[in-house]
Amino acid sequence: MESEAPELTPPEAEAPALTAAEKKRLKKKRQKERKKQRALEEAQNPEGNPTPAPTEAAPPAEGEKKKRKKKKGGARAGPTSQTNPPSVPVSQFFPNNSYPTGHITEYVGPNATRISQSDCIQRDSINEANLASLRQAAEVHRELRRFARGFVRPGLTMTEIAEAIELAGRRMLACEPPSHIASGIAFPTGLSVNNIAAHWTPNGGDRTVLQSSDVLKIDIGTHVNGMVIDAAFTMSWDDKYDPLLQASREATLAAIREAGIDARLRELGNITEEVITSYEIELDGKTIQLQPVRNLNGHSLGPYTIHAGKSVPNGRNMCSESLRMEEGEMYAIETFASTGRGNVNEDLECSHYRLEADTGYAALRSPKARQLLHFIRSNYDTLAFCRRWLDDAGQDKHLLALKSLVDSGLVCPHPPLVDVRGSYISQHEHTLILRPTCKEVLSRGDDD
Repeated sequence: MESEAPELTPPEAEAPALTAAEKKRLKKKRQKERKKQRALEEAQNPEGNPTPAPTEAAPPAEGEKKKRKKKKGGARAGPTSQTNPPSVPVSQFFPNNSYPTGHITEYVGPNATRISQSDCIQRDSINEANLASLRQAAEVHRELRRFARGFVRPGLTMTEIAEAIELAGRRMLACEPPSHIASGIAFPTGLSVNNIAAHWTPNGGDRTVLQSSDVLKIDIGTHVNGMVIDAAFTMSWDDKYDPLLQASREATLAAIREAGIDARLRELGNITEEVITSYEIELDGKTIQLQPVRNLNGHSLGPYTIHAGKSVPNGRNMCSESLRMEEGEMYAIETFASTGRGNVNEDLECSHYRLEADTGYAALRSPKARQLLHFIRSNYDTLAFCRRWLDDAGQDKHLLALKSLVDSGLVCPHPPLVDVRGSYISQHEHTLILRPTCKEVLSRGDDD
């Protein structure tokens, strides 16, 4: 049933509410409008033929807002640039999943013709969906690195840094925490300082503050549909550490140049050690030859898997001569340069954990442990997580339940890896894929 339209209130009904000055202004305005209308009519009808008088609309009642006319045209255009801090999903900038391609290098030697071989091209096209996911995760990673380089500074707490990076990553991937299954942060943001090489992120309540004398390694993981991008870089605020940062960067880029289908993993380790040991640094009046961290490795990547089986050594003669890279494999090529022994051990409080693949529920007596295991499976699958994330998701007082899962072999802890006290370590890392036709360094950007 249609409602009856309300009767318009004539202007005279509102007159008592108007002051004398307002009445005068309103009268002048109407006279001006009528004069304009007559001039327009005379211009359109020079012969003086009568035209219907215009209908004068009643002015809006007091306190009533004047309706704005809608502009014609299509929908409002989307954002044209990323915010700072990043908050816009990258999918809004790249319609139809047309994300930027990584750094492409054609194969050389016996594999040089792969770029034009029809069978290689066909195998390459089959993997388009995974490549789109990888490139989306890589674009987010580049934005996160750009943000971190501008945001991270001495005086911030490690918790502030980690939470800012992870929040920006989740927003750009349209991830709704606590779940990281469809897309999100692939592992807790690594913020390892000085002699800590890897696997350190603040636990809940940590108040560590970044110092201007620190050498900070920022290790970030992103993923879309389980396709992981793993890349890292090092920051310092003292020029004396420049050779240390340069050593790991150049070693990683040299290993990437050597990587390819049929490349020997042993040779990548030889190149890494050769580059890093060619650097020296002067600290406290002493000249120190840098060393690769020989018991840390790069690694192959798989769906929802950070370490998929193969390792890329960081030192000379560290693996069998027969181990080679193969078509279709993905690798995180990462190198570490140290002023210490070049050997790390597990130390400090653990923050990183990971659900073991293909495990059952075991004989868990504790209801809290069973509930926590279900939560981990539902939200992280086999991707790494940290205690801070459990706190944020409302899984408070989880320490005993988590210990029960570790003791049962269902969850694997990854404690911080540390060189000798007083030493400094740098890290540099990128993710690449050995496509049938070419090598694509997915994570590389304008910061290299």
